[in-house]
Amino acid sequence: MLFHYHFWTPYVEETEKFYTDHGFRISQRIGKYKGKFQTFDPPLTWNDFREKKILFRIIEARKGAVNITFGFGKNVMFDHIGYFVSESELNMICNHAKEMGWEVNKGERRTFISTPYSFRIELQSHPDVIDSQTDSFQIRQLMLETTRNGLEQDLTLLFGKPIKNIVSKVGDEVTIQKAIINGFSSPSATDPNGVRILEK
Repeated sequence: MLFHYHFWTPYVEETEKFYTDHGFRISQRIGKYKGKFQTFDPPLTWNDFREKKILFRIIEARKGAVNITFGFGKNVMFDHIGYFVSESELNMICNHAKEMGWEVNKGERRTFISTPYSFRIELQSHPDVIDSQTDSFQIRQLMLETTRNGLEQDLTLLFGKPIKNIVSKVGDEVTIQKAIINGFSSPSATDPNGVRILEK
């Protein structure tokens, strides 16, 4: 199940506001302050720490079966997408990635696969990464812009089956152009990082 995407962005507060305005809850904020990583989780609000010049490593917004994260970057940069998979699926996908010559970084909590398309794929098998596995609020499809052809074919090889929730077009940058999210609160809205979100 496609459940996740992550951006680096200079518009951290604006991105959080966009998603909370559309019904997401903030589950965690981790940032570097005075040389140390600290948590600034709710019930803290931006009024409590806005003036502290925190470099946020990750802010996590959740709703239903969707988990969107973002952290501070000097420029907007798309980093990765995430799939929720079973343990057996995770092992199979990692084996396929190695056969394809793609780097696999398997950690205790999550696994990252580096692709030749300048973004990564996260694999998760821990159910606590989303609020609900059965909620109808889900990412139905992402349209990615990449700088090379072949993404859909490679994803079919990687997952061992056609992946219909990712479509791509070749352009000048690597980003998510459009996300279709079932049950999104607006027919069409664009987040501060240029992702146009449609409700289906």
